[in-house]
Amino acid sequence: MKRDVKKIISEMTLEEKAGMCSGKDFWHLKGAERLGIPAVMVSDGPHGLRKQAEEADHLGLNESIKAVCFPTACATACSFDRDLLEEMGERIGDECQAENLSVILGPAVNIKRSPLCGRNFEYFSEDPYLASQMAAAHIKGVQSKNVGTSIKHFAANNQEHRRMSCSSEIDERTLREIYLAAFETAIKEAKPDTVMCSYNRINGEFASENHWLLTEVLRDEWGFEGYVMSDWGAVNDRVKGLKAGLELEMPGSGGNTDKEIVEAVKNGELEESVLDRAVERILNIVFKFTDNRQEGKFDLEEDHKLAAKIAGESMVLLKNEGVLPIPVQGKKIAFIGKFAETPRFQGGGSSHINSFKITSALEAVKDVAQVTYAQGYDVKEDVIDQVMLDQAVEVAKEADVAVIFAGLPDAFESEGYDRSHMRMPDCQNTLISEIAKVQENVVVVLHNGSPVEMPWADQVKGILEAYLGGQAVGQAEVDILFGKVNPSGKLAETIPYKLSDNPSYLNFPGDGQKVEYKEGVFVGYRYYDTKEMPVRYPFGYGLSYTTFEYKDLQLSADKIKDTDKLKVRLKVKNTGNRAGKEIVQLYVADKTGAASRPVKELRNFVKVELQPQEEKTVEMELDKRSFAWYNTEIHDWYAASGEYEILAAASSRDIRLKKTVYVESTRELPMHIHMNTTIGELLENPKTKAVIEGMTDSLIQHMGGSSEEENSAASEAITKEMSLKMMENSPLRSLRSFMGMRTEEIQELIQKLQNAADHQ
Repeated sequence: MKRDVKKIISEMTLEEKAGMCSGKDFWHLKGAERLGIPAVMVSDGPHGLRKQAEEADHLGLNESIKAVCFPTACATACSFDRDLLEEMGERIGDECQAENLSVILGPAVNIKRSPLCGRNFEYFSEDPYLASQMAAAHIKGVQSKNVGTSIKHFAANNQEHRRMSCSSEIDERTLREIYLAAFETAIKEAKPDTVMCSYNRINGEFASENHWLLTEVLRDEWGFEGYVMSDWGAVNDRVKGLKAGLELEMPGSGGNTDKEIVEAVKNGELEESVLDRAVERILNIVFKFTDNRQEGKFDLEEDHKLAAKIAGESMVLLKNEGVLPIPVQGKKIAFIGKFAETPRFQGGGSSHINSFKITSALEAVKDVAQVTYAQGYDVKEDVIDQVMLDQAVEVAKEADVAVIFAGLPDAFESEGYDRSHMRMPDCQNTLISEIAKVQENVVVVLHNGSPVEMPWADQVKGILEAYLGGQAVGQAEVDILFGKVNPSGKLAETIPYKLSDNPSYLNFPGDGQKVEYKEGVFVGYRYYDTKEMPVRYPFGYGLSYTTFEYKDLQLSADKIKDTDKLKVRLKVKNTGNRAGKEIVQLYVADKTGAASRPVKELRNFVKVELQPQEEKTVEMELDKRSFAWYNTEIHDWYAASGEYEILAAASSRDIRLKKTVYVESTRELPMHIHMNTTIGELLENPKTKAVIEGMTDSLIQHMGGSSEEENSAASEAITKEMSLKMMENSPLRSLRSFMGMRTEEIQELIQKLQNAADHQ
């Protein structure tokens, strides 16, 4: 049934239309029974369903229905598996249909600018391309079940500290390349039904009333067709927000802001057509759900199995000195740490799921091997319990291998506040160090939502990063520890040695009501790799129980226009004796020198499964955006003419193969010549070079290029080089001093140069 939404709107009163633009309560939109408009429900996500039946809140404080808690985004991003994220989205969509939910609030694609952000567990990556690909897959999966998604938090919401008022001060290039890019591709490719604007201000203006962000970029540039909703309580000025492109305020304000909208229309401050357009966008999504309702069928036990599979695909083996996988027979095994018995598998706040079932490692291992358990530490407070510690050390000492389950307790990271350091609790660090003194075969399994410092890393033989792996995390851990599953996850973020290594360290969380993003585009590995800084574990890194060989890198062309697509092929072989999966990462390195850029940037990836000794050819594609940077002079993406390296890699620091392609730009940058344009800039442009190069020898001579102090050939060369650089850096106005030219003559030269530059 196709609804005539415009006709319905024409039959609504002004008050009814204004009312449609705010929530009925915490989770419902308003309906209008006389017009056949239902009051549909939305619910928190993104890694499971948090539907509240009774007392409603947006911080996860009150009870919600039983549901499946899938691994959080910090974990699933490490799978680098688009198909897996889409399948997870489908299962969540099935649950939403069964519970009559029109929209699930997620995914969250904010960039991990700092490891301290309290909500990093809910975000995918420090890299916008990876974040966008994971988000797009998730959205496609959910919406294939006729349930809407709400990609969030738009935009530049990268900390919890003063998140409702703080201004993220970001230059346009950085905003475009890093913080908006994660949203852009997901919105263009997956077309989410809704976008949730963030609490914060961006360069002084609240996201909820930012016309440039919500209309010019989101709709006019990216083609978004759904509705924009506020984060809960994010509205500052309702009328200004409506004008900017914020259709729905959540939750409702008891009718207060509805009255403000009505008054604004009546006094001419707000055109009624703007209100009508907002209502139309909301109703289009409402009726899309209600008129195409699917029967919701799901199996909690089957979804639990999928949660275990996803967790297993996402865990990252960081270190393995021959200790894993653990042989089932003939070994005395110790499991140590409270998280082995009661795992931390999700974060706190609005995404907190009431899991119908939780599988701990201690429970899962019963079907595999006999283990001895010791608690080792308390998660309620960071105090070393000497009795617990001594018991754990004794248990570890008697074993052949000790597996320590450690990480961050709930209180260390959550929505609502940021971490103040990267350290694990002292009681856990002490436990690991003390056990390592008496047991040479120690494996540490980490439960955490963002990176931690690992002062004990060199004392242990194995480290498995489980992140917050969902309700089946224990099953996945046991599967990997004992070799049933070969680990294939790779890091979606860099793990630095210490907090002060992070590029945002001096500017997080900011001063007063603003935080300055002074590191620019150099976020995460873009900074660490460009600076060649040692890190604990690099972006894209992860070990396997087998080994892989890359060879025969081929490009579809060695020269392309920036409007062409470049196909990249290579062969990957499993050279070990176990089946495994490898994530092949494709980076692009700009060698043109046209702009200050990171040394390399992730532009594509593929995950390939290989049997022992099997070889496959994988293919990826690169387009203009793969080579481009955001040029603020033209306010568009620009790929400069020149050479680019194509890097096939196992991580950002493990480049296996590389080839060079020449990219020819089809867009010529405008050149505006004035008194302060330098000679060097003019020599870089072939058109203006032809005009100016006849003057360069004379200019060098006037700058001292033929110095009388020619004591040696070396000093002469140095003098000439110095004069050449001085000339290149000299503005046209300096011709008055060095060449004796009059101002009028220089202005005539400028006009001649401008004519040459503009000539097609």
